[in-house]
Amino acid sequence: MSPEIDLDSFRKSQRLAYECALAVRAELKEGWTEKQTAKLMDTWLRDFGVKAFFHKSFAWFGERSRFRNFSNYLHFLPSDRRLRAEDVVILDTAPILGGFTSDIGYTFSLQPNPGLERAMRLLRAMRAQIPKLFESQLRTDEIWKKIDLDLKSSGFDNCHEQYPFSVLAHQVHHVPLSNWPGLTIPFSLHAYWSILSRGLKPELLGPGSVCKKQGLWAVEPHLGGEGFGAKFEEILVVEDGGRAYWLDDDVPHLRPA
Repeated sequence: MSPEIDLDSFRKSQRLAYECALAVRAELKEGWTEKQTAKLMDTWLRDFGVKAFFHKSFAWFGERSRFRNFSNYLHFLPSDRRLRAEDVVILDTAPILGGFTSDIGYTFSLQPNPGLERAMRLLRAMRAQIPKLFESQLRTDEIWKKIDLDLKSSGFDNCHEQYPFSVLAHQVHHVPLSNWPGLTIPFSLHAYWSILSRGLKPELLGPGSVCKKQGLWAVEPHLGGEGFGAKFEEILVVEDGGRAYWLDDDVPHLRPA
């Protein structure tokens, strides 16, 4: 990781993304659709100075938040599924603010949900463990397999296994020409440039990927329970010397519910 990386600017981008998720949560009502919710997130971010996205916002409600039977790319896109009071909700957005990319995931429910509370306890424990895994001698593919084993041994399914390339994490970078919005459907030309210009495999941490650990990783462990999914996503910093730490500890999933 280059010493010139401006962590403060990445942190500012990530905090804005979380502020968006919290603002939309405060407005969210029964009957809203995933499409309506995701569009509001994009509008909110543009109102606060975002001109481009790594990917446009996603919203998944209820059983769709666990990605069961998602067999093609279109299934991941926000749908006309309407929010019910008992639903678990995942909001995911990836703004580029002044050239600095962030990618966040935030899970909650409008009503108390014991299953979700148990899932979030496990995710918080994983969050504490993940920097140690990156600092260890484990290869990147072995980190993926360790998280997979921990999820399944705790009685949950591995939902990030359903993502394209089964990614647990992907690298984020400063993006040039971010004032040019480009095409976002929902991943942007900036995203394709950011990943493909550096080679696909070194940018993605999946079950078969052995790549360098150094850099900024958007890490997103995603588990599935009975009728719902839950995840967080935030940036992990891995220095050239091997030290790993989260970019910011002031994140919603660490705060009291």
